[in-house]
Amino acid sequence: MNTPQISHRRALVAVFTAVALAAAGCADMNLTPTQKSTAIGTGAGLVVGGLIDGGKGAAIGGLVGAAGGYAWSKYMQDKKTTMEKVVVGTGVSVTQTPDNQLKLNIPSDVSFDTGRADIKSNLRPILDQFASGLQGQAQTDVRIIGHTDSTGSDAVNNPLSMQRAQATRDYLAARGVDPARIQIAGRGEHEPIADNTTDAGRARNRRVEIYLGERVAAR
Repeated sequence: MNTPQISHRRALVAVFTAVALAAAGCADMNLTPTQKSTAIGTGAGLVVGGLIDGGKGAAIGGLVGAAGGYAWSKYMQDKKTTMEKVVVGTGVSVTQTPDNQLKLNIPSDVSFDTGRADIKSNLRPILDQFASGLQGQAQTDVRIIGHTDSTGSDAVNNPLSMQRAQATRDYLAARGVDPARIQIAGRGEHEPIADNTTDAGRARNRRVEIYLGERVAAR
């Protein structure tokens, strides 16, 4: 029997349990949104880190998780308020995510025609306003995720979703946003938010999601 190995596994179980309890308890603690985000990020990092090199990476994982937190500052709240006014009546939703990112969910009737990656004219004012003010915000990150409906094969949908994300990035870059700060991805049809068996559902699934996050300042 390898007693040290068993002890190590028991220690990892204890860490994972503590992390789960801490994450669940954050909602009941008197913490700011940023503190909650950082605490949960640290816990997630510990769990992931516990799987590295037999658990020796737990401390490293904790640091990575904490570093990945986002702050919900006055700048972020002002940006959300501005974008909410810009998208009124367009079908675009503007929300604050649980980890303090600003999310724009842009459906196909605003963003792209079916099977196309050309930005439509009614998306341009939204992107113009989104780009406004980002040039002087070095601590912010932008992520753009392209999606399609289930019509067609992965061979078509996967590159199309990436092309839509690329087109959005290029438009923002042309308006002064540093493209090095923008991460893009295409998810094809694999993350639907509506029923792909209906026209309305497919229209919702053909979308672009844009995320803006302000990194927690190092202390």
